[in-house]
Amino acid sequence: MIFGCWTSVSRKSVLPVVEEMNGLLFYPVQYEGEELSKNVFYTGAAPNQQAIPAVDYLMSKEGGGAKRWVLLGTDYVYPRTTNKILRAYLKSKGVKDTDIDEQYTPFGHSDYQTIVADIKKFSAGGKTAVVSTINGDSNVPFYKELGNAGLKAKDVPVVAFSVGEEELRGVDTKPLVGHLAAWNYFMSIKNPTNTAFIKQWSDYAKAKNIAGHKDKPLTNDPMEATWIGIHMWMQAVEKAKSTDTDKVIAAMAGQTFTAPSGIVSKMDEKNHHLHKSVFIGEIKADGQFNVVWKTPGPVKAKPWSPYIEGNDKKPDYPAGKSM
Repeated sequence: MIFGCWTSVSRKSVLPVVEEMNGLLFYPVQYEGEELSKNVFYTGAAPNQQAIPAVDYLMSKEGGGAKRWVLLGTDYVYPRTTNKILRAYLKSKGVKDTDIDEQYTPFGHSDYQTIVADIKKFSAGGKTAVVSTINGDSNVPFYKELGNAGLKAKDVPVVAFSVGEEELRGVDTKPLVGHLAAWNYFMSIKNPTNTAFIKQWSDYAKAKNIAGHKDKPLTNDPMEATWIGIHMWMQAVEKAKSTDTDKVIAAMAGQTFTAPSGIVSKMDEKNHHLHKSVFIGEIKADGQFNVVWKTPGPVKAKPWSPYIEGNDKKPDYPAGKSM
């Protein structure tokens, strides 16, 4: 039983071993979809639970009515596949190829002067939004360069899929204020379950003297997804009265858990993905998020994007191993 992996490259590396040994992996990070395995439970977001709702919001009058799109990401599996899905989705909404600019940078990239100049020039052609799948530390110089170039959130909003509370720790948030992130959980969400979740983590971090968190304990989306997965696995083991993989898999179907996001999260009976609410948050000066939009309730994951030709013919859940 593994709770972990952080990138799709890691998950894809682990997957053959987990399947060969008939083990279990709970993967807690948003990902590009297009994978279903008997031996994996995906507690992070599929594209229709994060990326596509974010684009819908930015297209709407409420979100600014974007007409042109910059798809900007770090050069690895998740950004490229997600942007392939988003490009197809945008085209299904009538957006022309000439109104989509797609660019990638390597891990650790720090010089965004040319890219931001390109975004500024591109945005002169109509209301523009940036969809960012930039990973890790590269976000800091990117947002700083946006500020240097005078590109404000109200003019060219950036919605990020990999920027959360932990990424904003210790960062000068002035250039980021007003920009957006799409997740299935924010620490700032107010409800009793989240209050208890934050307190339990804070108490643990202080008791264990965890670096960074003992003084400023933060929670974020992947932590919530992991938390849900651990509890659902425990419930499944109790239901099955066994830790046997096949028995636990059967008992996981339809499991529910009251999530810190404020919903009763459910594990889909067929596709091993959680039903999750989607939130769009605006970055605040203190590194937290103000929720400006949310779905009316939980959204069922669609791992195989119907916007890519042929994917609409994929089954809900494959017999046997991953596809």
